[in-house]
Amino acid sequence: MGQHSPASHLIAHISDTHFLGNGRPLYGTVDTTRSLHRAMEQLERSGLRPDAIVFTGDITDKGEPDAYSQVMEAVEPTATRLGSALIWVMGNHDERSAFRTGLLGEAGSAAPVDSVVDVKGLRVIVLDTSVPGYHHGDLSLAQIDWLRDVLAEPAEQGTLLALHHPPVPTPLPLMDILELRNQSRLAEVVSGSDIRAILGGHLHYATTGLFAGIPVSVAAATCYTMDLSAPHRELTGIDGGQSVNLVHVYGDQVVHSVVPLGRFPVATHFGEDFLARMEVSSGQERIEAFSQQA
Repeated sequence: MGQHSPASHLIAHISDTHFLGNGRPLYGTVDTTRSLHRAMEQLERSGLRPDAIVFTGDITDKGEPDAYSQVMEAVEPTATRLGSALIWVMGNHDERSAFRTGLLGEAGSAAPVDSVVDVKGLRVIVLDTSVPGYHHGDLSLAQIDWLRDVLAEPAEQGTLLALHHPPVPTPLPLMDILELRNQSRLAEVVSGSDIRAILGGHLHYATTGLFAGIPVSVAAATCYTMDLSAPHRELTGIDGGQSVNLVHVYGDQVVHSVVPLGRFPVATHFGEDFLARMEVSSGQERIEAFSQQA
């Protein structure tokens, strides 16, 4: 009903679930299972049908095989009902061999988990920025060469790059120690490519930025989030503010929207009947019914 045609693709972008084995609460207090189930419930409630659900890393907190199984049990039924492809990205808390076995159904291996997924002509490149034994991110020269080869041929609908460590600055103290290193090497490869957006996680708060001319969108964690209003020089994680992102891909742009997780009081509401009336109204009738100030 506006100036833009409907989005060609819809991606649900979720990050940092940090599951522990046997359903243990994270730090003894955070119910990661409840939060992820809530995210799945809200996706289904919306009536939207994402073409893919992309998880940008730290699927588990300690790489335990049982934790990967729990995440699959929480997510796979919803993805099946919605007809959504599941795309998994390695994080610094994940363990490559268990990740491959538990989420991808592949044989265990310590090699980087890099892949390319076609989503109705939209290419999603999964890049493993994890460094075994450490929490900062990096990319090997072999990975850079692989990415360059993949990007040499543009995709039909362009490309989304999904990685855990986002190549954007953070205002949080200490977190910059854990950033993606050697970002200039990545910038050289992606600059001028058909990458339309970079999806990341790791920071535990939603943010956006620009890298080599490409928009970067970071999804907040579903487990706990960082308090950016905490006293200066303190790093504080809180059990609140969890959210997921919706990524709408249009012909000429990509739009990222934050969806808070939880139940909140309704302040105002326009139902399906009102929308149906707008759909059969003329453009001027819509303006008079919905845009005109009372």
